[in-house]
Amino acid sequence: MSGLRSSQVAAAAGLNPQTLRYYERRGLLAEPRRSLGGHRLYPAETVTVLRVIKAAQRLGFTLDEVADLLDTARHRHRRPADAGLQARAQAKLAEVEAKIADLRVIAGTLRAAVDAGCDDLMACAGSACCPIPFATLGQGVPDAEAD
Repeated sequence: MSGLRSSQVAAAAGLNPQTLRYYERRGLLAEPRRSLGGHRLYPAETVTVLRVIKAAQRLGFTLDEVADLLDTARHRHRRPADAGLQARAQAKLAEVEAKIADLRVIAGTLRAAVDAGCDDLMACAGSACCPIPFATLGQGVPDAEAD
């Protein structure tokens, strides 16, 4: 019986064997065949699938999103065109760009707080010259004592 054992697949993909079993439970990898001795035997393309999973995660896709992308690739003829990588990558790019914009605002506010010498959040909250936007941080959140 040919195939790669868990340790071989894991080493080739730069993962540990527990990750393989986790991905199996999550449905990212098909359950492998077993040797007569009960060892998992993976096809060689499993290494490529694992590299695809890790690359997609580095690009910001969640494991659920990766599972869906893999499923789309496996069943290309049964899925709508907007379920593929192009559409998902565009949506993920918009999400990442929005996060970057938010992080730029946060970085600017933190720079301003450092430059202003803010050293005590409570003191800053009462100061009109503090750059931290305390007044806008909790808008839309009901007051805990409003009952």
